[in-house]
Amino acid sequence: MTKPYNTLILGVLTLVTMLVLSPATLMAQVAEPEGAAEKPAKEWVKLTPEEYIFKWRDIAVEHMEIYGIPASITMGQAILESGYGNGYLARVANNHFCIKCKSSWTGATITHADDDPNDCFRVYESVEDSFRDHADFLNTGSRYQFLFAYDADDYKNWAKGLKKAGYATAPDYAERLIGVIEKYNLALLDKKNGVELYDEYLASQNKIDIAALQKQAAEQSKEEVAESVADAKSDVATDIATAYAYKGIDPNNFRVTINAHKGYNVYLTNRTHYIVAKRGDTFESLSKLFKISAANLRRFNDVAKDAQPAEGDIIYIERKLAAWMGEELLHSVKSGETLYQISQLYGIRLKSLQKVNRLRGNTPLTEGRTIRLQ
Repeated sequence: MTKPYNTLILGVLTLVTMLVLSPATLMAQVAEPEGAAEKPAKEWVKLTPEEYIFKWRDIAVEHMEIYGIPASITMGQAILESGYGNGYLARVANNHFCIKCKSSWTGATITHADDDPNDCFRVYESVEDSFRDHADFLNTGSRYQFLFAYDADDYKNWAKGLKKAGYATAPDYAERLIGVIEKYNLALLDKKNGVELYDEYLASQNKIDIAALQKQAAEQSKEEVAESVADAKSDVATDIATAYAYKGIDPNNFRVTINAHKGYNVYLTNRTHYIVAKRGDTFESLSKLFKISAANLRRFNDVAKDAQPAEGDIIYIERKLAAWMGEELLHSVKSGETLYQISQLYGIRLKSLQKVNRLRGNTPLTEGRTIRLQ
């Protein structure tokens, strides 16, 4: 073929791709309604597809490991439903999956035109909450249970099954979802070491500067943590901890007993509730008592799929925060203490402590070493 002919074909294919998969045509939430009362709290920085995938690929893989939902499906749906995080509901409500309220939803809501002019959609405090609710939505929804018979790398049957189960009303939803997955080669995320494989693909095939993306993601994460800390100190009515504010509870007061349930004292640390395991406890037995799946309890506590608690272990019954909300900035390591134990003591996610201290989870700590909490 001649070079001009190749250029013409490439141009036509690019135009078709833009029409089919561009954010403006992905889903209804992408376009901001005229005269919308709700506006993003701050100026929005538009994300490219690569930036969006890079930012949220880890949580998609994490949910694949916990629930068995293909990471490619999670990322593909997030892209399709939110327009790479640039859509109206994503910006205003942190809703990246167009999940509607339903009768079971008790959180904040927002109305937005979709199938009906005033459809009710869920509002989340963070993007992570949206991703987590998406996983729970599929994991607990009776009409989606047949999907889990498919392998975690069978994205095509998952896409067709989501359409069959009624996740979206668009007649070509499965084809569009498969198209997004294949366009961005998201199936790599379903493989062993998927994050590393995907980063290698971005660097080699798309000539993406991974170091630049990592730096950008780190800066954004730092800004988000700073905003989260500021919000926690100024907002007195947004989360569970504030329900006990008048009792004098604050993040610097560890192990505050706030309640009792089924014979367990319930404590509050860093705005997050936990109990202390008793002899013979398992995550399965605790899941029945607290109406939380064993898989989620393990995820809340940063432990492996087959782990079980020991007597005296701190067991969080909701997800720990990514940032420490107290005033203390440093922790001095005691003899035999591990980074995991410190993360449990302060109610901070293990990955957050690893990042801020540039440590791996199994790095031995020497007595007296200083660990940063923020």
